[in-house]
Amino acid sequence: MVRIAEVLPGSIAEELKLRIGSRIVRINGEPVRDVIDFRFLEADGRVELEVGHEAGDRVLYEIEKDAGEGLGVIPAPDAVRECANKCVFCFIDGNPPGVRESLHLRDDDFRLSFTYGSYVTLTNLGPRGFQRLIDQKLSPLYVSVHATEPEVRMRLLGVPRGGEIVEQLRELTAAGIEVHTQIVLCPGWNDGAHLERTLADLWELGPNILSLSVVPVGLTRYNLDRPVRLLTAEEAGAAIAQVDAARRVARAERGTGWAYAGDEMFLIAGVEVPAASYYDDWPLTENGVGAVRQVLADAESLLADPPRLPGLRIAVVTGTRMADVLAPLIPRIAAVTGAEVTLVPVTNRLFGATVTTAGLLPGADIRDAVLAGGPFDAVLLPAEALNDDGLFIDSVPFGDLERALAADVVPAHDLSAALRAL
Repeated sequence: MVRIAEVLPGSIAEELKLRIGSRIVRINGEPVRDVIDFRFLEADGRVELEVGHEAGDRVLYEIEKDAGEGLGVIPAPDAVRECANKCVFCFIDGNPPGVRESLHLRDDDFRLSFTYGSYVTLTNLGPRGFQRLIDQKLSPLYVSVHATEPEVRMRLLGVPRGGEIVEQLRELTAAGIEVHTQIVLCPGWNDGAHLERTLADLWELGPNILSLSVVPVGLTRYNLDRPVRLLTAEEAGAAIAQVDAARRVARAERGTGWAYAGDEMFLIAGVEVPAASYYDDWPLTENGVGAVRQVLADAESLLADPPRLPGLRIAVVTGTRMADVLAPLIPRIAAVTGAEVTLVPVTNRLFGATVTTAGLLPGADIRDAVLAGGPFDAVLLPAEALNDDGLFIDSVPFGDLERALAADVVPAHDLSAALRAL
């Protein structure tokens, strides 16, 4: 069953006087297990809708509408299916003590893969769940492969299952389901010859494997070297070369790059991130593939048409990894805007210095770094460091940070938008 969280004005649901809190039990005689079922079944032109109301009564509604037309119901979110794996590189195992409970959620839910692009392992699906993917044509999916050799993948996932990933992907792609795949690269575990094997196996599954992204393992001070370690610059460079070899085959045979090294791979290796053409139609920026190039492109656009901010003292906050990328741009931005622009790289004391991404910057660490480098009239923040409730990863509210800095604090997803907001 799914609970009705909202009824849209002017909709069929409003006309039927469906109420928030009521539960949709069946559509056309089929049980509604979750939001995916609801969206799949409501698309029919003729709908027999069984609704359980809060008073305990059940009502059957017969509806004729255009095929594909929605009923106007916003369902409540489903409970998330959690991960049963014990991955040797699990970032959640590296959480600091005392962080909020939501940061401990180990999601491995195929529904989130379909709706939000979250990567899943497919290890928590029984035969019926797997068949459901095929029957409902849930595509595209995002699958964490890590390795195609059964014994290597099972060792990485820490469970005695998951070695059938090639067979699972073959069955899904044969049914017409498209899949984006991912490798979290762990030195000594799935790199080198194992990476070569995975690249080849996934390519041979055909064009419904839409992409393969190779991203480096991320570890905090709480799980560093337990048992996985970080990539060295040489190892990152070697992996990039292997990905590039796969890309040459993909370009020649299918006219697409297909395989992509994540941005962090280039930053670790100490080499320039690729040109925009590397990323084709940018399918994987949410997975850290191409985001740095987009930042650089945005900066060049800003330099070509800058806002005038004479004399304004501006702090640009970023993580330590991106600081090297942004540093050459800061004097140029200052020159064209007339502002005094200072780059403020923030070391992550909560997770440890190995965590360099801006999206995990704690509010307290931002506060202390900015105060040490100030005073400033304006502080530009990466918006991804805040959640939907306006909290940083350490639960510091945005308003508290703004008051502590006594400055105009602007969160934005790109530098040009932040500067133009001043």
